[in-house]
Amino acid sequence: MELNKQSDWVARSLRSVWHPCTQMQHHETIPLIPVSRGKGAWLYDHDGHRYLDAISSWWVNLFGHANPRINAALKDQLDTLEHAMLAGFTHEPVIELSEKLSALTGHVLGHSFYASDGASAVEIALKMSFHSWRNNGHTAKQEFVCLKGSYHGETIGALAVTDVALFKDAYGPLLRASQTVMSPDARTATEGETAQDVARRAASDVERLFTERGDKIAAIIIEPLVQCATGMAMHDPLYLQLVRALCDQHNVHLILDEIAVGCGRTGTFFACEQAGVWPDFLCLSKGISGGYLPLSLVMTRDDIYQAFYSNDVTRGFLHSHSYTGNPLACRAALATLQIFEEDDVLNTNRVKAERLTQALQPLAQHEQVRNFRQRGMIWAFDAIDAPKDFSRRFFATATEHELLMRPIGATVYMMPPYILSDEEIDGLAANTLAVFNKVMAG
Repeated sequence: MELNKQSDWVARSLRSVWHPCTQMQHHETIPLIPVSRGKGAWLYDHDGHRYLDAISSWWVNLFGHANPRINAALKDQLDTLEHAMLAGFTHEPVIELSEKLSALTGHVLGHSFYASDGASAVEIALKMSFHSWRNNGHTAKQEFVCLKGSYHGETIGALAVTDVALFKDAYGPLLRASQTVMSPDARTATEGETAQDVARRAASDVERLFTERGDKIAAIIIEPLVQCATGMAMHDPLYLQLVRALCDQHNVHLILDEIAVGCGRTGTFFACEQAGVWPDFLCLSKGISGGYLPLSLVMTRDDIYQAFYSNDVTRGFLHSHSYTGNPLACRAALATLQIFEEDDVLNTNRVKAERLTQALQPLAQHEQVRNFRQRGMIWAFDAIDAPKDFSRRFFATATEHELLMRPIGATVYMMPPYILSDEEIDGLAANTLAVFNKVMAG
Protein backbone atom coordinates (compact mmCIF):
# COMPACT_ATOMS: atom_id res chain seq x y z
CA MET A 1 0.00 0.00 0.00
CA GLU A 2 2.77 2.44 0.98
CA LEU A 3 4.78 1.56 -2.13
CA ASN A 4 1.77 2.34 -4.30
CA LYS A 5 1.30 5.65 -2.49
CA GLN A 6 4.98 6.50 -2.96
CA SER A 7 4.89 5.73 -6.69
CA ASP A 8 1.62 7.59 -7.09
CA TRP A 9 3.00 10.73 -5.45
CA VAL A 10 6.05 10.69 -7.72
CA ALA A 11 3.95 10.27 -10.86
CA ARG A 12 1.50 13.00 -9.85
CA SER A 13 4.28 15.41 -8.97
CA LEU A 14 6.06 14.87 -12.29
CA ARG A 15 2.80 15.55 -14.13
CA SER A 16 1.82 18.72 -12.27
CA VAL A 17 4.72 20.27 -10.31
CA TRP A 18 7.56 22.21 -11.93
CA HIS A 19 10.39 21.81 -9.44
CA PRO A 20 12.93 24.60 -8.73
CA CYS A 21 16.54 24.60 -9.95
CA THR A 22 15.80 21.35 -11.75
CA GLN A 23 16.12 20.03 -15.27
CA MET A 24 12.94 17.98 -15.08
CA GLN A 25 14.17 15.42 -17.59
CA HIS A 26 16.79 14.28 -15.07
CA HIS A 27 14.00 12.79 -12.98
CA GLU A 28 13.61 10.10 -15.63
CA THR A 29 16.75 8.55 -14.10
CA ILE A 30 16.92 10.13 -10.63
CA PRO A 31 13.55 9.64 -8.96
CA LEU A 32 11.90 12.24 -6.77
CA ILE A 33 11.71 11.44 -3.06
CA PRO A 34 8.16 11.94 -1.78
CA VAL A 35 8.51 13.17 1.81
CA SER A 36 5.74 12.05 4.14
CA ARG A 37 6.91 13.64 7.39
CA GLY A 38 9.84 15.20 9.22
CA LYS A 39 11.10 14.83 12.75
CA GLY A 40 14.20 16.44 14.19
CA ALA A 41 17.07 16.30 11.70
CA TRP A 42 15.35 13.61 9.62
CA LEU A 43 12.94 13.46 6.69
CA TYR A 44 10.95 10.26 6.01
CA ASP A 45 9.38 8.93 2.82
CA HIS A 46 6.29 6.71 2.53
CA ASP A 47 8.40 3.56 2.55
CA GLY A 48 9.84 4.45 5.93
CA HIS A 49 13.28 5.34 4.55
CA ARG A 50 14.86 8.26 6.35
CA TYR A 51 17.29 10.97 5.25
CA LEU A 52 19.45 13.13 7.49
CA ASP A 53 18.78 16.69 6.34
CA ALA A 54 22.44 17.71 6.15
CA ILE A 55 21.66 20.93 4.28
CA SER A 56 18.74 22.08 6.46
CA SER A 57 16.38 21.91 3.48
CA TRP A 58 18.19 24.66 1.55
CA TRP A 59 19.68 26.21 4.69
CA VAL A 60 16.43 27.15 6.43
CA ASN A 61 15.63 24.50 9.04
CA LEU A 62 17.74 25.48 12.05
CA PHE A 63 16.12 23.52 14.86
CA GLY A 64 14.78 20.44 13.15
CA HIS A 65 11.53 19.47 11.52
CA ALA A 66 8.32 19.57 13.57
CA ASN A 67 10.08 21.39 16.41
CA PRO A 68 7.72 21.25 19.42
CA ARG A 69 8.40 24.82 20.59
CA ILE A 70 7.89 26.43 17.20
CA ASN A 71 4.83 24.23 16.63
CA ALA A 72 3.30 25.41 19.91
CA ALA A 73 3.90 29.07 19.08
CA LEU A 74 2.26 28.72 15.67
CA LYS A 75 -0.74 26.85 17.07
CA ASP A 76 -1.27 29.61 19.61
CA GLN A 77 -0.93 32.34 16.99
CA LEU A 78 -3.29 30.55 14.62
CA ASP A 79 -6.15 30.99 17.09
CA THR A 80 -5.41 34.71 17.46
CA LEU A 81 -4.48 36.27 14.11
CA GLU A 82 -3.40 34.50 10.93
CA HIS A 83 -2.87 37.60 8.75
CA ALA A 84 -3.59 41.29 8.44
CA MET A 85 -2.27 43.74 5.91
CA LEU A 86 0.62 45.82 7.21
CA ALA A 87 -0.36 48.98 5.32
CA GLY A 88 -2.31 51.09 7.80
CA PHE A 89 -2.32 48.27 10.39
CA THR A 90 0.20 46.65 12.72
CA HIS A 91 0.28 43.76 15.18
CA GLU A 92 2.24 42.47 18.16
CA PRO A 93 4.36 39.75 16.46
CA VAL A 94 5.85 42.11 13.85
CA ILE A 95 6.52 44.81 16.44
CA GLU A 96 8.17 42.43 18.89
CA LEU A 97 10.27 40.77 16.18
CA SER A 98 11.47 44.15 14.87
CA GLU A 99 12.42 45.27 18.38
CA LYS A 100 14.31 42.06 19.17
CA LEU A 101 16.26 42.14 15.92
CA SER A 102 17.14 45.81 16.41
CA ALA A 103 18.41 45.01 19.89
CA LEU A 104 20.66 42.29 18.44
CA THR A 105 22.40 45.04 16.39
CA GLY A 106 22.75 47.32 19.41
CA HIS A 107 19.96 49.37 17.80
CA VAL A 108 22.29 50.44 14.97
CA LEU A 109 19.80 48.94 12.51
CA GLY A 110 16.52 50.10 13.97
CA HIS A 111 14.03 49.82 11.11
CA SER A 112 12.84 46.56 9.53
CA PHE A 113 10.95 46.25 6.24
CA TYR A 114 9.35 42.86 5.61
CA ALA A 115 8.86 40.57 2.61
CA SER A 116 8.62 36.83 2.11
CA ASP A 117 11.83 35.54 0.48
CA GLY A 118 15.51 36.33 0.19
CA ALA A 119 15.48 37.63 -3.37
CA SER A 120 12.71 40.06 -2.44
CA ALA A 121 14.80 41.30 0.48
CA VAL A 122 17.69 41.98 -1.90
CA GLU A 123 15.34 43.82 -4.27
CA ILE A 124 14.15 45.96 -1.36
CA ALA A 125 17.69 46.84 -0.28
CA LEU A 126 18.68 47.81 -3.83
CA LYS A 127 15.59 49.97 -4.29
CA MET A 128 15.97 51.58 -0.87
CA SER A 129 19.58 52.49 -1.58
CA PHE A 130 18.80 54.02 -4.98
CA HIS A 131 15.71 55.87 -3.71
CA SER A 132 17.39 57.22 -0.58
CA TRP A 133 20.23 58.68 -2.65
CA ARG A 134 17.66 60.27 -4.98
CA ASN A 135 15.72 61.71 -2.06
CA ASN A 136 18.96 63.22 -0.76
CA GLY A 137 19.76 64.82 -4.11
CA HIS A 138 22.38 62.33 -5.34
CA THR A 139 20.52 61.36 -8.51
CA ALA A 140 23.62 60.08 -10.33
CA LYS A 141 24.15 57.25 -7.83
CA GLN A 142 22.36 54.45 -9.69
CA GLU A 143 24.97 51.68 -10.05
CA PHE A 144 25.49 48.59 -7.94
CA VAL A 145 28.59 46.52 -7.27
CA CYS A 146 28.75 42.79 -6.57
CA LEU A 147 31.52 40.25 -6.07
CA LYS A 148 32.77 37.77 -8.61
CA GLY A 149 30.84 34.54 -8.08
CA SER A 150 28.20 36.27 -5.97
CA TYR A 151 24.64 35.01 -5.65
CA HIS A 152 21.79 37.16 -4.31
CA GLY A 153 18.65 35.66 -5.82
CA GLU A 154 16.91 35.01 -9.10
CA THR A 155 14.40 37.82 -9.48
CA ILE A 156 15.35 40.45 -12.07
CA GLY A 157 16.89 42.97 -9.69
CA ALA A 158 18.64 40.39 -7.52
CA LEU A 159 19.90 38.54 -10.58
CA ALA A 160 21.54 41.75 -11.80
CA VAL A 161 23.90 41.59 -8.80
CA THR A 162 24.44 37.84 -9.12
CA ASP A 163 27.54 36.54 -10.87
CA VAL A 164 26.78 32.84 -11.31
CA ALA A 165 26.56 32.08 -15.03
CA LEU A 166 24.16 29.16 -14.60
CA PHE A 167 21.51 31.49 -13.19
CA LYS A 168 22.35 34.71 -15.00
CA ASP A 169 23.28 33.99 -18.60
CA ALA A 170 19.85 32.90 -19.83
CA TYR A 171 18.25 36.14 -18.62
CA GLY A 172 21.09 38.56 -19.39
CA PRO A 173 19.09 40.70 -21.85
CA LEU A 174 16.58 41.49 -19.10
CA LEU A 175 19.10 42.69 -16.54
CA ARG A 176 20.49 46.05 -15.55
CA ALA A 177 24.28 46.05 -15.78
CA SER A 178 26.28 46.05 -12.55
CA GLN A 179 29.97 46.34 -11.68
CA THR A 180 31.81 43.19 -10.56
CA VAL A 181 34.88 43.20 -8.31
CA MET A 182 37.30 40.51 -7.19
CA SER A 183 36.08 37.95 -4.68
CA PRO A 184 38.05 37.65 -1.42
CA ASP A 185 37.73 33.83 -1.70
CA ALA A 186 40.62 32.48 0.38
CA ARG A 187 41.03 29.59 -2.08
CA THR A 188 42.52 32.05 -4.58
CA ALA A 189 45.56 32.70 -2.40
CA THR A 190 48.83 32.46 -4.28
CA GLU A 191 51.87 30.73 -2.81
CA GLY A 192 52.80 32.39 0.46
CA GLU A 193 49.58 34.40 0.71
CA THR A 194 47.22 34.25 3.68
CA ALA A 195 43.45 34.71 3.66
CA GLN A 196 44.03 38.24 4.95
CA ASP A 197 46.36 38.95 2.04
CA VAL A 198 43.59 37.91 -0.36
CA ALA A 199 41.16 40.14 1.55
CA ARG A 200 43.48 43.11 1.12
CA ARG A 201 43.89 42.44 -2.63
CA ALA A 202 40.13 42.18 -3.07
CA ALA A 203 39.54 45.36 -1.08
CA SER A 204 42.07 47.14 -3.29
CA ASP A 205 39.92 46.21 -6.29
CA VAL A 206 36.93 47.82 -4.57
CA GLU A 207 39.00 50.93 -3.83
CA ARG A 208 40.01 51.18 -7.50
CA LEU A 209 36.39 51.05 -8.64
CA PHE A 210 35.13 53.46 -5.96
CA THR A 211 37.85 55.95 -6.89
CA GLU A 212 36.81 55.78 -10.54
CA ARG A 213 33.02 55.66 -10.17
CA GLY A 214 32.10 56.40 -6.55
CA ASP A 215 29.91 59.33 -7.55
CA LYS A 216 27.77 56.94 -9.64
CA ILE A 217 27.70 53.94 -7.28
CA ALA A 218 24.74 53.56 -4.92
CA ALA A 219 25.81 50.42 -3.08
CA ILE A 220 28.00 47.34 -2.95
CA ILE A 221 26.36 44.06 -1.94
CA ILE A 222 28.31 41.29 -0.18
CA GLU A 223 27.52 37.92 1.35
CA PRO A 224 29.66 38.25 4.48
CA LEU A 225 32.25 35.56 5.33
CA VAL A 226 30.83 32.88 3.01
CA GLN A 227 29.66 33.22 -0.60
CA CYS A 228 27.38 30.20 -0.46
CA ALA A 229 25.89 29.40 -3.88
CA THR A 230 29.18 29.91 -5.71
CA GLY A 231 30.66 26.95 -3.79
CA MET A 232 30.99 28.02 -0.15
CA ALA A 233 33.79 30.52 -0.87
CA MET A 234 35.01 31.69 2.54
CA HIS A 235 36.89 34.90 3.28
CA ASP A 236 38.56 36.64 6.20
CA PRO A 237 36.51 39.16 8.24
CA LEU A 238 39.19 41.75 7.47
CA TYR A 239 37.59 42.18 4.04
CA LEU A 240 34.38 43.51 5.58
CA GLN A 241 36.30 45.96 7.73
CA LEU A 242 38.20 47.32 4.73
CA VAL A 243 35.10 47.61 2.52
CA ARG A 244 33.12 49.30 5.31
CA ALA A 245 35.86 51.93 5.55
CA LEU A 246 35.88 52.40 1.77
CA CYS A 247 32.09 52.81 1.70
CA ASP A 248 32.34 55.52 4.36
CA GLN A 249 35.16 57.24 2.50
CA HIS A 250 33.43 57.23 -0.90
CA ASN A 251 29.82 57.71 0.24
CA VAL A 252 28.61 54.28 -0.94
CA HIS A 253 26.05 52.12 0.84
CA LEU A 254 27.07 48.70 2.16
CA ILE A 255 24.43 45.98 1.73
CA LEU A 256 25.15 42.74 3.56
CA ASP A 257 23.20 39.73 2.35
CA GLU A 258 22.90 37.55 5.47
CA ILE A 259 20.06 35.50 4.04
CA ALA A 260 22.05 32.26 4.22
CA VAL A 261 24.86 33.20 6.61
CA GLY A 262 22.83 34.95 9.32
CA CYS A 263 20.96 33.44 12.27
CA GLY A 264 24.05 31.84 13.78
CA ARG A 265 25.19 29.95 10.70
CA THR A 266 28.73 31.36 10.68
CA GLY A 267 29.22 31.25 14.46
CA THR A 268 27.74 34.61 15.50
CA PHE A 269 24.10 35.55 15.11
CA PHE A 270 24.98 38.03 12.35
CA ALA A 271 28.03 37.15 10.28
CA CYS A 272 29.19 40.78 10.19
CA GLU A 273 29.66 40.75 13.97
CA GLN A 274 32.91 38.83 13.41
CA ALA A 275 34.27 41.87 11.57
CA GLY A 276 32.97 44.35 14.12
CA VAL A 277 31.03 46.33 11.49
CA TRP A 278 27.41 47.04 10.65
CA PRO A 279 26.10 47.65 7.13
CA ASP A 280 23.67 50.26 5.90
CA PHE A 281 21.26 47.48 4.89
CA LEU A 282 21.14 43.92 6.23
CA CYS A 283 19.05 41.29 4.41
CA LEU A 284 17.74 38.38 6.46
CA SER A 285 15.62 35.36 5.53
CA LYS A 286 15.91 31.53 5.45
CA GLY A 287 16.64 30.52 9.05
CA ILE A 288 14.89 33.47 10.67
CA SER A 289 11.58 31.58 10.77
CA GLY A 290 13.23 28.28 11.69
CA GLY A 291 12.39 26.90 8.27
CA TYR A 292 8.66 27.07 8.90
CA LEU A 293 7.18 29.91 6.85
CA PRO A 294 8.35 32.33 4.14
CA LEU A 295 9.75 35.46 5.77
CA SER A 296 12.42 37.97 4.88
CA LEU A 297 13.32 41.45 5.98
CA VAL A 298 15.72 44.32 5.42
CA MET A 299 17.13 46.16 8.42
CA THR A 300 18.49 49.67 7.96
CA ARG A 301 19.78 52.74 9.77
CA ASP A 302 17.78 55.71 10.98
CA ASP A 303 19.39 58.18 8.58
CA ILE A 304 18.20 56.11 5.63
CA TYR A 305 14.72 55.81 7.14
CA GLN A 306 14.64 59.59 7.59
CA ALA A 307 15.44 60.13 3.90
CA PHE A 308 11.96 58.77 3.12
CA TYR A 309 10.09 60.54 5.95
CA SER A 310 7.97 63.23 4.29
CA ASN A 311 4.46 64.44 3.48
CA ASP A 312 5.31 63.80 -0.16
CA VAL A 313 4.07 60.34 -1.18
CA THR A 314 6.65 60.09 -3.96
CA ARG A 315 9.43 60.34 -1.37
CA GLY A 316 8.05 57.32 0.49
CA PHE A 317 9.41 53.84 -0.12
CA LEU A 318 7.13 52.51 -2.84
CA HIS A 319 7.23 48.77 -2.31
CA SER A 320 4.79 46.23 -0.90
CA HIS A 321 4.05 42.51 -0.56
CA SER A 322 0.62 41.11 0.24
CA TYR A 323 1.98 38.97 3.06
CA THR A 324 4.41 41.56 4.43
CA GLY A 325 4.99 40.95 8.15
CA ASN A 326 2.65 37.96 8.27
CA PRO A 327 1.81 37.29 11.95
CA LEU A 328 2.30 33.52 11.70
CA ALA A 329 5.73 33.89 10.09
CA CYS A 330 6.74 36.55 12.63
CA ARG A 331 5.59 34.31 15.48
CA ALA A 332 7.70 31.45 14.10
CA ALA A 333 10.66 33.86 14.01
CA LEU A 334 10.04 34.91 17.60
CA ALA A 335 9.96 31.25 18.66
CA THR A 336 13.23 30.74 16.78
CA LEU A 337 14.88 33.65 18.60
CA GLN A 338 13.58 32.31 21.91
CA ILE A 339 15.32 28.99 21.25
CA PHE A 340 18.56 30.86 20.60
CA GLU A 341 18.21 32.53 24.00
CA GLU A 342 17.02 29.57 26.06
CA ASP A 343 19.42 26.97 24.66
CA ASP A 344 22.57 29.15 24.43
CA VAL A 345 22.68 28.00 20.82
CA LEU A 346 25.78 29.88 19.67
CA ASN A 347 27.97 28.36 22.38
CA THR A 348 26.40 24.93 21.95
CA ASN A 349 27.08 25.11 18.21
CA ARG A 350 30.77 25.70 18.85
CA VAL A 351 30.97 22.37 20.65
CA LYS A 352 29.05 20.59 17.89
CA ALA A 353 31.21 22.22 15.22
CA GLU A 354 34.40 21.03 16.88
CA ARG A 355 33.10 17.47 17.02
CA LEU A 356 31.97 17.40 13.38
CA THR A 357 35.21 19.01 12.19
CA GLN A 358 37.17 16.32 13.99
CA ALA A 359 34.93 13.56 12.64
CA LEU A 360 35.47 14.89 9.10
CA GLN A 361 39.27 14.68 9.28
CA PRO A 362 39.44 11.53 7.09
CA LEU A 363 37.81 13.62 4.36
CA ALA A 364 39.94 16.68 5.10
CA GLN A 365 43.04 14.54 4.58
CA HIS A 366 41.66 12.57 1.64
CA GLU A 367 43.95 12.47 -1.40
CA GLN A 368 41.04 13.45 -3.67
CA VAL A 369 39.98 16.42 -1.53
CA ARG A 370 41.30 19.95 -1.48
CA ASN A 371 40.33 23.14 0.32
CA PHE A 372 38.59 21.54 3.28
CA ARG A 373 37.10 24.51 5.13
CA GLN A 374 34.74 25.38 7.95
CA ARG A 375 33.10 28.52 9.30
CA GLY A 376 30.68 28.11 12.18
CA MET A 377 28.10 25.52 11.13
CA ILE A 378 29.21 25.38 7.49
CA TRP A 379 31.63 22.77 6.14
CA ALA A 380 32.83 22.36 2.56
CA PHE A 381 35.50 20.70 0.45
CA ASP A 382 36.28 20.43 -3.25
CA ALA A 383 36.64 17.15 -5.13
CA ILE A 384 39.79 16.78 -7.23
CA ASP A 385 39.11 15.54 -10.77
CA ALA A 386 35.45 14.98 -10.01
CA PRO A 387 33.62 12.77 -12.51
CA LYS A 388 31.02 14.15 -14.88
CA ASP A 389 27.66 14.82 -13.24
CA PHE A 390 29.35 14.64 -9.83
CA SER A 391 26.66 16.66 -8.09
CA ARG A 392 23.70 14.56 -9.26
CA ARG A 393 25.54 11.30 -8.69
CA PHE A 394 26.52 12.40 -5.19
CA PHE A 395 22.93 13.37 -4.37
CA ALA A 396 21.56 10.02 -5.58
CA THR A 397 24.25 8.01 -3.78
CA ALA A 398 23.78 10.02 -0.60
CA THR A 399 20.10 9.07 -0.43
CA GLU A 400 21.20 5.41 -0.42
CA HIS A 401 23.21 6.24 2.73
CA GLU A 402 20.37 8.06 4.53
CA LEU A 403 21.67 11.52 3.65
CA LEU A 404 20.14 14.57 1.98
CA MET A 405 23.05 16.44 0.36
CA ARG A 406 23.26 18.52 -2.83
CA PRO A 407 26.83 19.45 -3.86
CA ILE A 408 27.41 22.67 -5.79
CA GLY A 409 29.38 21.50 -8.81
CA ALA A 410 32.40 19.68 -7.39
CA THR A 411 31.99 21.28 -3.96
CA VAL A 412 30.49 19.12 -1.24
CA TYR A 413 29.07 21.08 1.66
CA MET A 414 27.20 20.53 4.91
CA MET A 415 24.90 23.05 6.61
CA PRO A 416 23.04 20.81 9.07
CA PRO A 417 20.43 21.87 11.61
CA TYR A 418 21.77 22.94 14.99
CA ILE A 419 20.22 20.03 16.88
CA LEU A 420 22.41 17.08 15.79
CA SER A 421 23.25 14.56 18.47
CA ASP A 422 26.78 13.18 18.82
CA GLU A 423 25.59 9.98 17.15
CA GLU A 424 24.10 11.91 14.24
CA ILE A 425 27.29 13.97 13.87
CA ASP A 426 29.43 10.83 13.71
CA GLY A 427 27.01 9.18 11.27
CA LEU A 428 26.96 12.25 9.02
CA ALA A 429 30.77 12.25 8.80
CA ALA A 430 31.08 8.50 8.21
CA ASN A 431 28.35 8.35 5.59
CA THR A 432 29.67 11.40 3.73
CA LEU A 433 33.06 9.72 3.47
CA ALA A 434 31.44 6.50 2.21
CA VAL A 435 29.40 8.39 -0.41
CA PHE A 436 32.40 10.40 -1.57
CA ASN A 437 34.54 7.28 -2.01
CA LYS A 438 31.79 5.51 -3.93
CA VAL A 439 31.15 8.43 -6.29
CA MET A 440 34.82 9.12 -6.93
CA ALA A 441 35.37 5.44 -7.68
CA GLY A 442 32.79 5.72 -10.43
